[in-house]
Amino acid sequence: QLQASGGGLVQAGGSLRLSCVVSGRTFSSYSMGWFRQAPGKEREFVSTISWNETVRYYADSVKGRFTISRDNFKSTCYLQMNNLKSEDTALYYCSARYRLYSDAKEMLTDRNAYHYWGQGTQVTVSS
Repeated sequence: QLQASGGGLVQAGGSLRLSCVVSGRTFSSYSMGWFRQAPGKEREFVSTISWNETVRYYADSVKGRFTISRDNFKSTCYLQMNNLKSEDTALYYCSARYRLYSDAKEMLTDRNAYHYWGQGTQVTVSS
C-alpha cells in the first residue's frame, strides 16, 4: 500500500513537501516515482528515484525547483517542492516499480511502467 500526503493550498513561490509511505512491501526493492494530473489533462511524470538511489530524473518543468529523496528506514519517499507555480496545481500520485525491472530512463519516466500506485494528494497553488 502507498499512502501519499503533504498536499495543500499554497501561494505561488511557496513550498510543500509530499511524502509517500509504503507498507506491506520491501520499500528498498522499489524505484519510486511521482506523477501528477491536472483536471482535463493526462497524468504526467514529475520525478523518480531508483531503488538504489543511483539515478534521479525530473520533468523539465520542475527541474531546479523539486527534489526527490527517499528514506529506506522509514519506507518513505519525499518530494520537496519549492518556488511553486500555479501550473503545478494537480493531484500528485506516488508510484512504485519493482527493482528487478529495467531502470532505464524511458521506463522510470513512463507511468505505464509502474506496478503500484497511491491514492493521490492535492496540491493547489494560488497566484
